Amino acid sequence: MMTTKHTFQYPWRTAAALLLAWSLVACSTPPGQHGCPSSSTPDSLNGTWTVELTGNSQPWTLRLAPHPEHIGSWRGELVQGPQRFAVVADLDGGEFTMEETHDGVRIAATWLGTALVEACTRTIQGQRFENDQSGQAFSLKPASQDPK
Repeated sequence: MMTTKHTFQYPWRTAAALLLAWSLVACSTPPGQHGCPSSSTPDSLNGTWTVELTGNSQPWTLRLAPHPEHIGSWRGELVQGPQRFAVVADLDGGEFTMEETHDGVRIAATWLGTALVEACTRTIQGQRFENDQSGQAFSLKPASQDPK
C-alpha cells in the first residue's frame, strides 16, 4: 500500500483567501447601518421626543403620531409646562420639516433639520425659524434615549 504525503505548500494562498473573504463580509454592511433603526422609516417620528433649544434652560417635549389626513406626515404637540403648541411634521429622505402654530391658524415657527443615526442613537438637528426669521438651533432625541 502506497501512502501519499500531503504537504501544505502554499500557506499564503489560504491566508489571502481568508483575508479576502473577511474584507468582503466587512464591506457588505454600510457604515452606520449595523442593525440600527433607519431614520426615515414610516414610524420613525412616532412617539415622544425631548427637544433642546439653544438658549432655553428647560427642554420641551414633542409628541408625534401619524397624521390622520396626510399619509406619511405626523401631527402632535410641543409641550413645556402649561404651554402647548400644535405641530405637523414631515421626514423625507432624512430631511425633517415641522411647522408650529400658537393659534391653530398661522405658522409661528418652521423647524428644518436633518435626521442622524449614529451608534444606534436617533437624533434630529437643525434650526427653528420664527416668523421674524430669527433662527435657533435645536436637537430632538427620542425620550427613551435620554440619560436618566
